Amino acid sequence: MSMSKQKMRLDKPILIMLYGFPGAGKTHFSHNLVNDLDAAHIHGDRIRNELFEDPRYDAQEDAIVKQLMTYMAEEFLNAGVSVIFDANAMRKTQRHEIREIARKKKAKTLLVWFQMDPDTAFQRLKNRDRRTADDKYAVEYTPETFKQIASRMQHPLNTEDFVVVSGKHTYNSQRSVFFHKLVELGYANRQEASVKVAKPGMINLVPHTRRDRLDMTSRRNINIR
Repeated sequence: MSMSKQKMRLDKPILIMLYGFPGAGKTHFSHNLVNDLDAAHIHGDRIRNELFEDPRYDAQEDAIVKQLMTYMAEEFLNAGVSVIFDANAMRKTQRHEIREIARKKKAKTLLVWFQMDPDTAFQRLKNRDRRTADDKYAVEYTPETFKQIASRMQHPLNTEDFVVVSGKHTYNSQRSVFFHKLVELGYANRQEASVKVAKPGMINLVPHTRRDRLDMTSRRNINIR
């Protein structure tokens, strides 16, 4: 968990959720976003590794990490500080529970969907370097565990507030799309956010699908440019 010491502070706090394949860049985005947005980064994998010397990733351990993340999110939102909830919000029920945290604290929510093909995401996992801040607490995946996780993921619905970014793009590009969405939703002042948006008028592209589960055979890349 880290706190930004500068940059934009929203009039009302927002709880930011993350969704995407393991390896799609969710934590990298979070580490960078706290330099631009006054927010607390609550990192589930880091909390787990600091609580447990040899994490087992079982249900009991998951419950403890979830409880602590929820408590921390509530405390920051109570203080008027936005929160980056860095745990993969893979399923609709998980996202509903996180939104309930925000609702009780009268905070807004936004889901950031990192789109990337599964092959590229898994290759990134294989190339992780635990000497870096992004990968220090990363989970190790086999092809089997990656496919198991991916098969359980459920696409956000059109009724959910979310923004799509490409996991293959640089943080600067992702940041522009993110702040553009904040302005679109009325969560951020257009003038203040303009310095974060490299290219005005960006479009949030969402793939049209009738299935709520991810298609592991798809190789479609979403171009945000």
